Amino acid sequence: MSSLGKLMKQASRVQRQMEATQMELAGRLVEASAGGGVVKVVARCDGSLASIAIDPKAINPADQQLLEDLVLSAANQALGQARQISTAEMAKASGGFNIPGLA
Repeated sequence: MSSLGKLMKQASRVQRQMEATQMELAGRLVEASAGGGVVKVVARCDGSLASIAIDPKAINPADQQLLEDLVLSAANQALGQARQISTAEMAKASGGFNIPGLA
């Protein structure tokens, strides 16, 4: 088999692995919290948010800015964790190839 044929076969295998990894990541969840657990955010490792839960004790109209900051903090933590997992898994799936535009 020619070198080009081997390369095409390997590229096809890597593509299948990466597609399977992306599907697995879409179902993988991480959770982060802020304010001692008052705000909890669950994110998918595909970069989307799955849920946000706010303890009713935290809902006080006078503390709107604080609550918004807690939600933002927990969301950013969850998305950061998800991004780290996604990057690591995609690197494994690509076999070390640096493919621009992929996580």
